Amino acid sequence: MKILDRYLLKTFLITFTSVFVILFFIFILQTVWLFIAELAGKDLDLILIVKFLLYSMPTVIPLVLPLSILLASIMTFGDLSENYEFAAMKSSGVSLQRAMKSLIVFIFVLSIAAFAFANNVIPYAQYKFINFRKNIAQVKPAMAIAEGQFSDVGNYNIKVEKKSGVNGNLLKDVTIHKKSLGGTSSNAVIKAKNGELLSSEDSNILQLVLFDGHQYEDIVPKKYEERKKLPFAKTSFKKYIMNLDLSQLNKVDVDDEKVANTNTMLNISELRYTLDSLGTNYNNDLISFTENVHLRTGITNQQSNKTKIPPYKQALNMPSEAPVSKTITTKTDSTVAVKPKDSTKIAKTNKIARNDNLLAGYTNDEKSKLLEIARNNTTNTISTVIGTKDELFNKQKTINEHWIALHDKFVIAYACVLMFFIGAPLGAIIRKGGLGLPIVFAVLIFITFHFINTFGKKIAQENEITPFLGAWMASMILTPLAILLTYRATNDIGLINLDVILAPFQKLFKKKKTQQK
Repeated sequence: MKILDRYLLKTFLITFTSVFVILFFIFILQTVWLFIAELAGKDLDLILIVKFLLYSMPTVIPLVLPLSILLASIMTFGDLSENYEFAAMKSSGVSLQRAMKSLIVFIFVLSIAAFAFANNVIPYAQYKFINFRKNIAQVKPAMAIAEGQFSDVGNYNIKVEKKSGVNGNLLKDVTIHKKSLGGTSSNAVIKAKNGELLSSEDSNILQLVLFDGHQYEDIVPKKYEERKKLPFAKTSFKKYIMNLDLSQLNKVDVDDEKVANTNTMLNISELRYTLDSLGTNYNNDLISFTENVHLRTGITNQQSNKTKIPPYKQALNMPSEAPVSKTITTKTDSTVAVKPKDSTKIAKTNKIARNDNLLAGYTNDEKSKLLEIARNNTTNTISTVIGTKDELFNKQKTINEHWIALHDKFVIAYACVLMFFIGAPLGAIIRKGGLGLPIVFAVLIFITFHFINTFGKKIAQENEITPFLGAWMASMILTPLAILLTYRATNDIGLINLDVILAPFQKLFKKKKTQQK
């Protein structure tokens, strides 16, 4: 390695390391503030808090690493240009591409390491982090009843507007939602003006005494007509005692690992396997739903068996061929000239008559019953179609999320290279080092990248665009910028060529002056 390459690599590494540490610390503090509500009031020891931070650290790398490369490259090449070191290199015959050569090799190695980190370390850390959050959220649930938000305690979701008393055991405006058990869809809500916690923190039984309240519970009738009325039962009470069994919750192991099905916890091979299973299940559900609707509506596949007599003709004992042609033939034999338009009218008339004959063999009561059955079947089918449509949409959304998670592992690696090829020529163009102007440009570019990336993922999740396009949208948009900046820096062209912009206006003013003279 030549002296110039060693010097540039050393300068870049010092800047990159310092920037990375600072940004990493800032993003970790942001994570702590996001989850402070889950840590506060749980009486957690220092080891558990350190574990929480360790598990959350790898998840901020996809944000910190590209931003650090962008800022470090702008600062490094901006400082070289500001101190005329880059001008000295050019006078010695060293171009921008030659100066970037050693750093390009380092960035490519770093991008490969970032890909391996995103594929192996981040999924494992996310797996540990989510399970750890889930478990510490259940530690000491008597203390976990927070003000102004629903707290998950056993089989209940409890919300308290205000807590008072020495130990916070006096509650005001209590709202409790019972979780449905056994697959029932009934909902039960308890509202009370006041409440009190009587059990100790070390007890396995949390006794909650409610005063002056009401209980609302949905009733699910068997008949559809009665279900549309949304019936419910309401009971009032002066005092209501609830004993919540917390024996299972108080035995929570914070190292227990049960949640393992989110896309952020999977590497590429696991994502491919999961996507194959999700795609197969989606197709099977779609085929099953189509066949189910086909059978429920009584539609027969007449294309596969055209000679089969439709069910409604069998019911009315009608011939398989319509009598329309016979009617026309009879009339034409009786010296009545039938024009093409008249034959069309006759065909339409007989078609309407044939539809009327469909119910001719039934009494009025039977007709009303048949129409009611048809209406109910149509309503049920529409409800089923709407419900299945939402269910299939959610499954497609899950598939898109897994595809985006797979592409993200490659996007992180490419983002490292992209940010370097934006930052290095930009620093050479602006000719400013330090923490002033480079930070402004770095923040603006990275916010643009992050906004486009987030926007692309969101619309890809909603199935508006393909997951590939959503995951790579920001990279596709900013790649031309990197090429443009590299070209302009190589040819010693400024960031904005004001002469090109001002030239038409200067010519216009010169013409006006000559005309006035």
